[in-house]
Amino acid sequence: HLAIRLGAFLPLVSFEPASLAALAGGTTTIVDFAIPIPGEDPVAALDKKIEMAAESRCDYAFHACLNAPPADVDETIADFAKRGVRTIKLFTTYRGELMVDIPTIESVMVALKSVSGLAYIHAEENSAIEEAQGRAAAEGRIDARGMAASRPVSAEEDAVSQVLSAAERADAPVYFVHQSVSGAVDLVDDARRRGVAAFSETCPHYLVLDDSCYEGEHPERFVCCPPIRPRNAADALGGSLKQGFVHTIGSDHCCYSGDQKTQCAHDVRLMPNGLPGVETRLPVVWSEFVTTGVLSAQGFVKVMSANPARLNGLYPRKGTIAPGSDADLVIFDPETTRVLRTEDLHMETDYTPYEGRTVTGWPVLVMLRGQVVFADGDVIDPGPTGQFVPAQAIDLW
Repeated sequence: HLAIRLGAFLPLVSFEPASLAALAGGTTTIVDFAIPIPGEDPVAALDKKIEMAAESRCDYAFHACLNAPPADVDETIADFAKRGVRTIKLFTTYRGELMVDIPTIESVMVALKSVSGLAYIHAEENSAIEEAQGRAAAEGRIDARGMAASRPVSAEEDAVSQVLSAAERADAPVYFVHQSVSGAVDLVDDARRRGVAAFSETCPHYLVLDDSCYEGEHPERFVCCPPIRPRNAADALGGSLKQGFVHTIGSDHCCYSGDQKTQCAHDVRLMPNGLPGVETRLPVVWSEFVTTGVLSAQGFVKVMSANPARLNGLYPRKGTIAPGSDADLVIFDPETTRVLRTEDLHMETDYTPYEGRTVTGWPVLVMLRGQVVFADGDVIDPGPTGQFVPAQAIDLW
């Protein structure tokens, strides 16, 4: 989520620092969200993001976004596809800003089939969230410390179920971003067994952190949507990963400063949501899940690189080592140990949610299209040479 205003807050990070942080963490291609502000033409929002990306150091692609029913859904989807974008982000929450209803989601799914595209869904049932937040406000616990209860697990699972029903009716594929609980992942797996081409993404923070983070000195720094869940929920999600039910692990990178997070820490309905994580994605997942035997090295590559490339329409240019593919290579030391400190990272923020955590495994060399861009602990800035990677037909399985 780069340089897009949501509510009163603008994330700190633009393409230059975010892309350098990505390279330092072993990610050679980022996929950003082109989210329109209310009333903005979504195609114009995408064009604006494409222009902004000219400063990127790594390669990049985009998800378009619809925050209202388009006048002509087929024409809009065709315009996106002409611009090299076949993944569309849709939200079932954030009323009045991003939320669209299930009929709109279903119509977009149908239209995406004509361009071999894929709907990406932020799934939380909005009415349940508004009710939970209303109760929390009445009881005086709507601040950051009450974040976990303000967006209940049931809201996530209900929205996933509703969207899966729409995908089944449309006979269309669907991808769920940042799933935070195994119950939601199980719903997707059940749908896959019925023949629905449905996919589950989660993020490192849902696998590694737990809701005790909201009891510490800076609970506002961990406010994200969905919220961080209890320890048993994180462990169950790790079990889903081990069973192969989680298809991708994305960063959902969204950088705010500690000051921006603090400004509205009294009310999570007003706070900027999101955590910085593009640079720490690979090391945290390797350390927590490969060194412990939950994932094999091959399984790690699958959920961190190969599957994301396929489900973003970037394969085979990205996500594989093969003739004709880009020479994007990461040499990863599986045994080196580092303590994560904000001052040692390249992300443009003054905190990391993993401050002080010891991780095992770190990239030692990164190549982008054959050029060394990270070595010996330092980014070798290639300048604004990042390339736009147009999405091809989504590779479903």
